[in-house]
Amino acid sequence: MRTPLQKGEKILLVTYSSWVALIGPALFVLVGLVASYFIGFFQWGWIAAVVPIIFFIARYAAWKVNIWVVTNYRVIDEAGLLSHYAKESPLDKINNVSYDQTLAGRIFNFGHVEIQTAAEVGATDYYNVNHPRRLKDTITAAQSEYKNSQFASQANLMAAAMQSNSRHDPSAVAAAPNVAAELEKLFELKMKGALSEEEYNKAKARLLGH
Repeated sequence: MRTPLQKGEKILLVTYSSWVALIGPALFVLVGLVASYFIGFFQWGWIAAVVPIIFFIARYAAWKVNIWVVTNYRVIDEAGLLSHYAKESPLDKINNVSYDQTLAGRIFNFGHVEIQTAAEVGATDYYNVNHPRRLKDTITAAQSEYKNSQFASQANLMAAAMQSNSRHDPSAVAAAPNVAAELEKLFELKMKGALSEEEYNKAKARLLGH
């Protein structure tokens, strides 16, 4: 993977497009080798052998860099052998993940994965994904873990704020459960895309009395 990781970021899964895409190039190599045998390798047959092999190597190298990576922060779609293409979907912006497979996809275990995000561009589609269900399940599990870590962070922040406020206002201790519930609602709205980061931070600051 050529996309640099952020501080504290860990790779959970790296998956590729289906190996079925390499069947054609592999057959091309086989045909070239057979042709070189009948033509005569040391005459012109070597061309029939070498050209398909070079083509296969190029296709294989392109296949190796066409990857999807799931981390504890985001999903990265990366491709490009000589050039470099990368698209990211942060876990907190993903609303839904689904996958589907054709009959051939079920036989050879590849398919289409769709990610619905809170962004205006709508869905992000990944085609010919090897083990699509594994990619979908890994994203879902990473989202759950990410939300849990965010809830824990918010709880710690709230506890610190309540402790600070209680020194000056004893009633703040009694209000803590209500504040916690409101913070949880705000965070859920942010995760669903109903609140922007700026709106969420302003509402949170008001709740915490900042």
